[in-house]
Amino acid sequence: MKKNNLLFKNESTFIALGFGSGLANFAPGTFGTLIAIPLFYFSQLLPQYYDYFFVITLFFIGIYVSNQTSLIMKIKDPSCIVIDEIVAFLALLIYLQPHAVELFYSFLLFRFFDILKPFPINILEKKFEGGFGIMIDDIAAAIYSAFIIIFFTQYVF
Repeated sequence: MKKNNLLFKNESTFIALGFGSGLANFAPGTFGTLIAIPLFYFSQLLPQYYDYFFVITLFFIGIYVSNQTSLIMKIKDPSCIVIDEIVAFLALLIYLQPHAVELFYSFLLFRFFDILKPFPINILEKKFEGGFGIMIDDIAAAIYSAFIIIFFTQYVF
């Protein structure tokens, strides 16, 4: 099945493909990550405890929709599924509450760790199957990014 035909196949594929951002011909994960930024600003309209509920709910939705979409495509972790990038980067932004410069560096670090998948991120990706496996390695990339941003903001700048 062609990726373009997947977008409106059902609600799961529409969400898993990042509302279409995962269909980008070049760097779909980067385009998917960018979707988290307006979601972050939307979440700022909510009380803070709702932010965490919002991102945790999206994580479980992401598990379901990415699993459904990968089964339809018959591919373990297709690059067009970007809900994992969206949710993980959104979680990072909600946790850090960054200003513009921190947001930029958070974006670069997250993409760096998501693409390179250093230890143990690479193990998480291989160990877990289905939607959880698709989602968890991006959460780990967000955690790595958070540690570095926190270190630099606390001890360097």
